[in-house]
Amino acid sequence: MSQPPLFRPFTLRGITAKNRILISPMCQYSAVDGVANDWHLVHLGKFAQGGAGIVMVEATAVTANGRITHGDLGLWHDGQIKPLERIAAFLRDNGAVPAIQLAHAGRKASMQRPWYGNAALTAEDRARGDEPWPIVAPSSVPMEDGWLMPQELSEDQLDDLLEAWRAATLRAVEAGFEMLEVHCAHGYLLHSFLSPLSNMRTDAYGGSRAGRMRFPLQVIETVRAVWPAPLPLAVRVSSVDGVEGGIELADSVVFAREAKARGADIIDCSSGGLLGSATAARIPRGYGFQVPFAETIRKEAEIPTIAVGLILHPDQAESIVEQGQADLVAIGREALFDPNWTLHAQLELTEDDEVFADWPKQYGWWLERREAGLRKLEGRKLPHRRG
Repeated sequence: MSQPPLFRPFTLRGITAKNRILISPMCQYSAVDGVANDWHLVHLGKFAQGGAGIVMVEATAVTANGRITHGDLGLWHDGQIKPLERIAAFLRDNGAVPAIQLAHAGRKASMQRPWYGNAALTAEDRARGDEPWPIVAPSSVPMEDGWLMPQELSEDQLDDLLEAWRAATLRAVEAGFEMLEVHCAHGYLLHSFLSPLSNMRTDAYGGSRAGRMRFPLQVIETVRAVWPAPLPLAVRVSSVDGVEGGIELADSVVFAREAKARGADIIDCSSGGLLGSATAARIPRGYGFQVPFAETIRKEAEIPTIAVGLILHPDQAESIVEQGQADLVAIGREALFDPNWTLHAQLELTEDDEVFADWPKQYGWWLERREAGLRKLEGRKLPHRRG
């Protein structure tokens, strides 16, 4: 029996995911000095056990000052490699492609952990040991009133940052990741270069769209040069700023084309985040509200895309792939609600008597036997299907 499109393998370069479901990078704000711990292992491991084809580690800072909060993961020194290597190995051993997102928070660095307010650090945060640190950006423009004033980056500092991205990428290779994403979205450093609302530079790194794209594209080139050729490179974008005068979809199509020319393999199509938190609503939100961005960029830039944003239901995800709106579907907070979302989607979309064959054997062994009894008890043939 043929597999539903959502559960057909997907190949980028030399890596094949067993299905089209990617677990989005979701910050946990629970690291100590940028080092992953058991929370991250269990948090991410659940999604591999839950059947996802690709599981992506949260935004991982390329410099200490590039963290969003004191709880962010990092790859700015070699001591951070081994804990991430353990996570990558677990994901791979449980059937998922281990992926990681590299990032620099820019003017949105030195923030509170979200459960403390998700804003600029206060005296109360300092009492907990979360001291603010100097932040950088394309221009000396704070994110909002009351936030830290960033230092405008010099060209020498931009060169230093390129070296930080290069070194972090090599550490990701050593840790065993098989897919890497460059974070150019949500108001963080690279997005703030791209947007005319945050980039006021008058040198070669500002002004025109080509100037504003220059540094993010240099980062992509730098990463691609040391990221192994058989491994895919993703780029996450805010497809639109959702603010007057900001990035529009046509800008992101051009950026996607240029990223592709420099070795990017797939574009992860989010939106907003330039002002306020990364999840702050700047455009109307409904189920799959960002899917049209992925569809347009896929068609006009001629590059594979990832759709993300309020994709909650299996038939919704199936339709996105089946209709060619995107190549992968990213599940984020819905996976927090149900870490087995992928396996449950497979039960719903696949007519197969061996319904637990793809579950971890430690679970499937029990569930197959329970299922036989439930079928007799309830007088049915297949489990958990609608209608």
